[in-house]
Amino acid sequence: MASSRVSGLLLHPTSLPGRFGIGDLGPEAHHFLDLLRDAGQRVWQVLPLGPTGYGDSPYQCFSAMAGNPLLVSPARLVQEGWLSPDDLSPLEALPAEVADFDQLITPRLALLTRAFTRFAASATAVQHAAFDRFRAEQAWWLDDFSLFMAIKDAEAMRPWTSWPAPLRDRQPSAIAEARATHAESCRRHAFAQWQFFVQWEALREAATAREIALMGDMPIFVAHDSADVWAQPDLFDLREDGMPRVVAGVPPDYFSTTGQLWGNPLYRWDRMRADGYAWWIRRLRMALTLVDRVRLDHFRGFVAYWQVPADATTAMHGEWQRGPGGDLFEALTAALGPLPIVAENLGFITPDVEALRATHGLPGMAILQFAFGTDPQASDFLPHNFTRDRVAYTGTHDNDTMMGWARGSTGDSTRTPEEVARERRYAEAYLDADADDLHWAAIRACLASVAETVIIPVQDVLGLGSDARMNIPGRASGNWRWRMPAGALTTAHAARLRDLADLYGRVPASEQTYASSARQETAPDL
Repeated sequence: MASSRVSGLLLHPTSLPGRFGIGDLGPEAHHFLDLLRDAGQRVWQVLPLGPTGYGDSPYQCFSAMAGNPLLVSPARLVQEGWLSPDDLSPLEALPAEVADFDQLITPRLALLTRAFTRFAASATAVQHAAFDRFRAEQAWWLDDFSLFMAIKDAEAMRPWTSWPAPLRDRQPSAIAEARATHAESCRRHAFAQWQFFVQWEALREAATAREIALMGDMPIFVAHDSADVWAQPDLFDLREDGMPRVVAGVPPDYFSTTGQLWGNPLYRWDRMRADGYAWWIRRLRMALTLVDRVRLDHFRGFVAYWQVPADATTAMHGEWQRGPGGDLFEALTAALGPLPIVAENLGFITPDVEALRATHGLPGMAILQFAFGTDPQASDFLPHNFTRDRVAYTGTHDNDTMMGWARGSTGDSTRTPEEVARERRYAEAYLDADADDLHWAAIRACLASVAETVIIPVQDVLGLGSDARMNIPGRASGNWRWRMPAGALTTAHAARLRDLADLYGRVPASEQTYASSARQETAPDL
């Protein structure tokens, strides 16, 4: 039987290096696939791929179905003939070390507009037909999304609840008029989506050719200022003016003594149940056209979610409400077959959450950085307690880097200095390493474990400190900016990762060196 043991790296495409202000789906993304293959890694995990809105967070997107136009590669548009090399010159002045969204959004989107104009004027009949085919096939979400973005452009990007009431409330005559008025703008936004999906499909084909699986990330909730909520407000718990009645969050936790107030509108699960969870089926089916596996964020919220009054300033005073539970996952399985989902079962996890996960055969997560504390979950995250149905991480996008955690103070957590010191002593003893080499010891411990899948953030492979972390939960701005420096991930890093993946049986049998040579050396004479 072929081994199902694999490992991979976590790196969002925006963090790729490159000359144009932000990582994208162009040559550097394909080069990263080559690095993964050389390193013996068989999974590339990314964060949500949608068009980011407030705070530039991939967990707060203008659509649950659309792709992020900032990820469209300008270099690929030059290859298509819709941009010239000179068009890219302004982008080369953007910072290379971080994704500075304040500086990059306007010129990157302006290039897409220029590319659309040239496409409209000079594309071949075959190219026009391909674009028209994409619009027809994706009309079920693309028509509303394109109109939503076109109206936002006309309304200075104000949230949809601030639009004129006829548009806010989607009165049929107002919608028909808007489609006519903004027809060209709708085509422009559809063009950007077409290019995102064309470029992503090329990347996925390249990954498949290298036997690398892509793992995506699906937030449980969607942003209030999104095409999804505007187009189907009846599925969300809203007031008559479209504003949320209650919002999502989590109670006080590791990251905050006042909880995390996410602010997303909550679902009307009764209405979703009434139509067989059609919206969720479409959403997951759409995700699986992009990736091979999906990390389902905040899995516990499907059993019970933390409901906070919409006017609250913290998440402290909420209450638990029952989620859809097994009904939703039975409907998803009936429609889509076995679910290639990784359940993000972190936080306050009750037995019914684990029962739902087990019933549907969904692997959970184990975070090594959480393994050395006093939380009841901590012992489950120690490698000697892992089970095979775990996806093990040194840390996630919400954590400090491993080296930042090893050297920092209490940072973004609610731990006391005494608890931090105790955790560090325990970690160094457990991993048999000091703070200077804790990242590689952590990587080895995860790879050596029985967990069938291990994912390592690239920052931990590089041994970077807290300034390289991706997100600080609860901080409204300044997140999601980190980019990997050009050339930082070297052939030496790849060789060390491959040696460990080989040593612990995470490369295909045909590529194994240590295990196969050991068996040959000890095989009896016949």
